[in-house]
Amino acid sequence: MAQSIQDFHDDPRNAHILIWVNGQLCPRDRAMVSVFDSGFVLGDGVWEGLRVERGHPLFLDAHLDRLYEGACALMIDIGLDRSALTAALYRTLQANGMTGRSGVHIRLMVTRGVKRTPYQDPRVTVGPATVVIVAEWKEPKPETLARGLALYTVYVRRGNPDVQDPRLNSHSKLNCITACIQATQAGADEALMLDPHGFVATCNSTHFFVVRRGEVWTSSGDYCLGGITRGNVLAMCREAGIPARELNFSLTQAYSADEAFVTGTYAGIAPVRSIDGRTIGQAAPGPMVTRLQGLYRQWVERDVARAEATNRSA
Repeated sequence: MAQSIQDFHDDPRNAHILIWVNGQLCPRDRAMVSVFDSGFVLGDGVWEGLRVERGHPLFLDAHLDRLYEGACALMIDIGLDRSALTAALYRTLQANGMTGRSGVHIRLMVTRGVKRTPYQDPRVTVGPATVVIVAEWKEPKPETLARGLALYTVYVRRGNPDVQDPRLNSHSKLNCITACIQATQAGADEALMLDPHGFVATCNSTHFFVVRRGEVWTSSGDYCLGGITRGNVLAMCREAGIPARELNFSLTQAYSADEAFVTGTYAGIAPVRSIDGRTIGQAAPGPMVTRLQGLYRQWVERDVARAEATNRSA
């Protein structure tokens, strides 16, 4: 049975979590936004997903950079500066007994706010931005990570930035949702998406890499989100002396790769076992993916140690 890398085993603790909604911590069944909210009406907003280790959101500075960059592009005033938003994240974790804990995932969502009528014009917004923080006990299924993902190349393309910039982490994800539907109906775990020129771009919810003759390849980055884990993998490779390239490559080169993997905040680095029915490599994970997974664990530990040191000195 196909399983998204975003899938998880239900945790009964999530039934009782408190959710931050505009400064108030609300029980899950009472955490609500208006039907006139810009995010509900139009998908008008930006968001971040953050993995939590030992009570600290990983690579928080990079995630906040991306969030505020997206809000700036959409002319959304979040209404909280970085320190206040960081404090809200930690307050939500503390309220849910997640201080010092791992196996937690945060969804941070910001919309333009409530509108006086359901219409797209930002000028009919009548209130401040809506800010929601959902922290859940959630980890990727180990069995999915162990067996690797099956990808399916879909007809839905990643578009040009003058249509809808793929670098913008907006609430509007219909492009990726349509791709996900097609891949799921084909029996795959995730969709592999091409760019407008037919080169490999990214997956519907993760970033895609191949390994060829000892080199790590990923797309040029022109048609995908500026992934935090994607960037970390490229930096890890540089630090470890592993050749890593951002370039245009075709499905033919992906099919014949020695290994393939995807990256994302939620699951880190996950192996790919097949693409369009073609088995990739001899095993999943292969030796390079295994090495990169080990390096990534070290990067996570370094970031947690940095966060702990910062909090001690504060």
